[in-house]
Amino acid sequence: MFTGIVATTGKITDLQPLEQGLRLTVAAPGLNLKDVALGDSIAHGGVCLTVIAKKKDSYQVDVSKETLDCTVGLDVLHGELNLEKAMRLSDFIGGHLVSGHVDGVGTVVKFEPLGESHELVIKAPKKLAKYIARKGSITVDGVSLTTNRVKGREFSINLIPHTVLVTTLKRLTAGAQVNLEVDLIARYVERMLNTEAA
Repeated sequence: MFTGIVATTGKITDLQPLEQGLRLTVAAPGLNLKDVALGDSIAHGGVCLTVIAKKKDSYQVDVSKETLDCTVGLDVLHGELNLEKAMRLSDFIGGHLVSGHVDGVGTVVKFEPLGESHELVIKAPKKLAKYIARKGSITVDGVSLTTNRVKGREFSINLIPHTVLVTTLKRLTAGAQVNLEVDLIARYVERMLNTEAA
């Protein structure tokens, strides 16, 4: 589990093809890897991946074809990713509970300055729109955010300067694709209300 509070950003410095997927080397000089053991989880742009090797300032993870098919950003050499180590039960939850399992890919409609902040408008896939509520939680490329307005499949978010400064969201433009994870509570409520599941 994660909180959606990005610790730092890292870069993919090497991509090695596997039979079904890719092996990534991620340079993360801003991430304290001393307490990261092989087998631990780190979120990469919202995607939970397992550390299989590490050095002082970098590590490797394997990405399956299935994960590559339903996410964006993990197959771009020199691509930048938001990074967060898995939370411990004793950790402060500054964002919201995030599983690191991407639900779908959204498309940026608008990313523009709004006073000292930025307005980000995203169009969600049709199957996810019902889970997104005004003033609810959403994870965009691994960042825990709160929606301001929701209309149909589009939702808007106000990004404060700090979030823009310390995450990859600063590089977004209209038409860009982003990894989305909807709120866990919304998914469970939908499941409980689904009469077919009874």
